Amino acid sequence: MNYLFYALLLWGIPSTYFRSKFRKIVYQTDDWKINIKPLFIKEIRALIYNIYPTDKRYLRVRNHYRLYLIVYLLLFILYIV
Repeated sequence: MNYLFYALLLWGIPSTYFRSKFRKIVYQTDDWKINIKPLFIKEIRALIYNIYPTDKRYLRVRNHYRLYLIVYLLLFILYIV
């Protein structure tokens, strides 16, 4: 069980990088303060739906962030069970 806990901790380290990159695209800003703001509806919509269908960078970052979150969720579920 300890190895899952450590895997969960290690996998969580790059979360700030992925979330920051994704939020900067969604809110179309380079301001660092976007990283400390709470979760907003637009961010959830951007993660689930396709709010910028022609923006290839958004699509790539969104898909990487989705994959990252899915693996994080699986590790968390394994740790709980």
